[in-house]
Amino acid sequence: MASAQLLSLSGVSKEFPGVKALNNVQFDLNEGEVHAIVGENGAGKSTLMKILSGIYKKDSGEIIYRGNSVTIPNPFEAQKLGISIIHQELNLMPHLTVAENIFIGREDRRPGRVFLNNPKLNSEATKLLAELGLALNPTDIVGELTIAKQQMVEIAKAVSYRGSVIIMDEPTSSLTPAETDALFKIIESLKAAGKGVVYISHRLEELEKITDRITVLRDGEYVKTLKTTETDIPEVISLMVGRKVAQDQRPENRKIGTEIVLKVENVSDRNLLKDVSFDLRKGEILGFAGLMGAGRTELARAIMGADPKSAGTITLHGKEVSIKQPSDAVAAGIGYLSEDRKRYGLLLNQDVTFNVILSSIPRFSNKFGFLKVKSAAGIARDSIAQLRVRTPSERQFLKNLSGGNQQKVVIAKWLTRNCDVLIFDEPTRGIDVGAKDEIYRLLTSLAEEGKSIIMISSELPEVLRLSDRIAVMCDGRLTGIIDNKDADQNIIMGLATKFSDTLTTVN
Repeated sequence: MASAQLLSLSGVSKEFPGVKALNNVQFDLNEGEVHAIVGENGAGKSTLMKILSGIYKKDSGEIIYRGNSVTIPNPFEAQKLGISIIHQELNLMPHLTVAENIFIGREDRRPGRVFLNNPKLNSEATKLLAELGLALNPTDIVGELTIAKQQMVEIAKAVSYRGSVIIMDEPTSSLTPAETDALFKIIESLKAAGKGVVYISHRLEELEKITDRITVLRDGEYVKTLKTTETDIPEVISLMVGRKVAQDQRPENRKIGTEIVLKVENVSDRNLLKDVSFDLRKGEILGFAGLMGAGRTELARAIMGADPKSAGTITLHGKEVSIKQPSDAVAAGIGYLSEDRKRYGLLLNQDVTFNVILSSIPRFSNKFGFLKVKSAAGIARDSIAQLRVRTPSERQFLKNLSGGNQQKVVIAKWLTRNCDVLIFDEPTRGIDVGAKDEIYRLLTSLAEEGKSIIMISSELPEVLRLSDRIAVMCDGRLTGIIDNKDADQNIIMGLATKFSDTLTTVN
């Protein structure tokens, strides 16, 4: 017997100043179904979900929920209807407990309505967490939990409304493989209970494991809805980007210079890093692979002076440099693109122009300290054209751009600074497959222009696609440096999971 339809959207459109975010989009969801929405950054996925959850108001179109036409003016009304959303950006109160976060705004209070009935609150949270199979203590302070556990609190909070529709926006972006498997079990239990799950993810390999149908959006418009069992990932990607994107490429045989631009020798810190040494050549992309906690980001931060090193030397162009803080690294010609671009790489409430010149402000200021507005705007426009940043203008605020376009602005910032060495930490995290392809092309072109690049990535296909050589780390040590032609995923994972005292170098 066919499942009953929970939700149907038709003809939904939404426009912001200068941007047509959605144009005549359709979507539907059945009971006991996981229906994915995919598309490039800026395709309209999040806008559609914000309309469905009451954060935005649609300009036109109709929403049918359980057979009735409904208006969803705000998130409270969405929750009353039975529609909950788990945002990609966590929306928790870090100073409150797990239980208080789950039931915030709906807390049971003691007689007099002044004090919370904490025993009852904790008891209800315990039952819910057990039901979902989550190993969380309801009295733990959320701010003291890992990001992955905070994500689980968000899931419990959404389920606690006991609604029929649960929207999950990039729910696995902060989860390990084991935690992702645990989430999938929760989703299966929600399906079995007749809930409808709207699933948004850039990790397309997840779609085959968890979804029943896939709807593709492109440039704010509906493209197609596919049954998961009747399609494959290459077809989905082609529909998303409007072109074929190669998934298993290796770098072309580029001729790398012999000049050593950066030499790192015996770098250690007081917590994790132990005697890390490597060199980086002119025009080379040196990929760093390893499991979470291997020390790759810690190494990048030690090179940049963001965290202190306890031993070791750093040499640039044959001359030892003293880097005690990030400004020293930048002055020496090293740029760092953090894995958390929103926290460390951008000013989201400033416009594109200001972010592009952020690391080069003295160059765009006069002797009185005032910004040379025309000059800065000109550089920003050049960067927008060069990197194909999708924005109405250089005056657009960064918070209004998609993740892929935000990442391009970070890259533009360091290109404006004209650094010789660029460290990219998870350059495509949270970015769709089409934008990834553009970032890949950009990194390759930068290397061909003579820039020296360190690329840290947790995605092995990405490391293999871009890197001329691959450095592998485990437990704070460098366990191997391999030429790309000699590498495969098994070799890399072997080096990433078991430390050997013998450094593996294949030239």
